[in-house]
Amino acid sequence: MIDALSRKPLRVMIVDESPVVRIGLRTLLNADTRLTMVGEATNGRKALILAQQLRPDVVLLDNCVPDPNGLNTLRHLIQISRVLVMTYSHEPLAVESAMRLGASGYLVHGDFSPDELTRAILRATPDQVHLSPRATSAVLSRLHMTVPAQAVAQDPHADALTPREREIMDLISQGLSNSRIANKLVLSEKTVKNHVNHIFGKLHAANRAEAMACWLGTAGQRAYI
Repeated sequence: MIDALSRKPLRVMIVDESPVVRIGLRTLLNADTRLTMVGEATNGRKALILAQQLRPDVVLLDNCVPDPNGLNTLRHLIQISRVLVMTYSHEPLAVESAMRLGASGYLVHGDFSPDELTRAILRATPDQVHLSPRATSAVLSRLHMTVPAQAVAQDPHADALTPREREIMDLISQGLSNSRIANKLVLSEKTVKNHVNHIFGKLHAANRAEAMACWLGTAGQRAYI
């Protein structure tokens, strides 16, 4: 989020081979005073050099970029900046791999609005994972593929959740952000965030992906996250 003291806009870097995508993202970033584009790259090698020089707050990365490929690029970029993967691919393994490496989100083109993208950039923090609907479906399908049907039962820690926390956990599992959960349940976003923090503590989860794994009965499979 924007620094509360300096009010400086978040510095964003774009990594995508497509000039059309880069132009669209550049236009979006330039239209919002809370964001500023500091650089763009067309492949992984250039992205890593630029990221080291510019130290952006957030990188928008297409996981299909070459030299090196998107996942290898992501592996290094997350040591420098928060990274939102933005791509056309919603293959379960691609989403899983990106989240396992530490991406702050996975957004599938055509599956989110400009406002939703802006919110994802502004709220890209370690405790929030931003998944567009098709990415969420991919994560859920991957979870079910990696766990035998007879093992799909809620984690024992889930019994400690209150009815409201269970309701919120259901919405988290559908890929909803804190703000969307707040709107849906007619709560303040701060109240939702407090509930989410309590849920994480009870499920012994470090982030939304781990909480989803627990909720779906896959706590034993957390190594992939």
